[in-house]
Amino acid sequence: MSDSQWNPGLLMETSGAYWRSCTIHTGVKLGIFTVIGGEAITAREVAKRIHGNPRGLGILLDALSAMGLLQKKEDTYANPPFALTYLTRESPDYIGHILMHHHHLVASWQQLDEAVLNGAPVKNEMRDRSKEEQESFLLGMYNNASFSAPAVADAVDLSNCSTLLDLGGGPGTYAIHFCKKYPQLKAWVYDLAGTEPFALRIIEKHLMGDRVGFTPFDFIKNNFHESDAFDAAWLSHILHGEGEDESQRIIAKTAAVLHPGGKLLIHEFILDDTKDSPLFPALFSLNMLAVTDKGRAYSYSELGAMMENVGLTAIRRIDYGSPKGTAIIEGIKA
Repeated sequence: MSDSQWNPGLLMETSGAYWRSCTIHTGVKLGIFTVIGGEAITAREVAKRIHGNPRGLGILLDALSAMGLLQKKEDTYANPPFALTYLTRESPDYIGHILMHHHHLVASWQQLDEAVLNGAPVKNEMRDRSKEEQESFLLGMYNNASFSAPAVADAVDLSNCSTLLDLGGGPGTYAIHFCKKYPQLKAWVYDLAGTEPFALRIIEKHLMGDRVGFTPFDFIKNNFHESDAFDAAWLSHILHGEGEDESQRIIAKTAAVLHPGGKLLIHEFILDDTKDSPLFPALFSLNMLAVTDKGRAYSYSELGAMMENVGLTAIRRIDYGSPKGTAIIEGIKA
């Protein structure tokens, strides 16, 4: 956004935008939309069902109604079609997991000033993700990927590939959609052991258990077996969590398990070479500063150079219409 587009009103609106974010997070965390379901009920009834305070619930429900996420009629509240589709847990299109992942990031963003000054995230305590945070993260990645995976599968040509490595693929969303697009393809998701139950759940949901497998694997600590070999490798949104040296090592050991002529595909939020646009990758770099030791968004030139360093050729960018500056970089193993 240029200087001429800013004004005091817009600046204050942007500054206070977290009010709306936190209202949505609270509604999802408390299960408001799921509790209301297809009914029209009062704030007192909602409070009774979730063991909350009627006054507090009334104020929250009014705010959600003002945002258009609930519909208020006299003293009752109901879900509009959008909320029924995307904010009730029973819906197959529920996206509350990614919204709760955003909620769990708030604490780190509150300390962004310290992270910027220190060049590293603020760590109040060393602990693993809670079960709730793990579920929100992994199923949130499924929420995110589900929107883009069909377009990605259409944009990438895997017609000559029989085997695909989805490295750090989480619940395997992209592997599933690639296999749906290309009936000759089989895919293996390599990710941390704790991810396996979530991945198997999603793979089974899509009835792809005979074509998408899971292998426990830490792409930082583990090395591939000599027998590992693939026609294509998919690295989606894993490099931004790592520094340049580690990203280079990941690319190198992934390229090493490709057959000659195999494709390495990197899917990332990609910055322009000037690093000051597009907006979302620039903000995402801040998110990585707040939550990882060395992660950040990379430019096309930076990622392309890493691929060239390991001998990949015919490097090109594939855009598929993502509104967030996300694109694919393809390289071929000689």
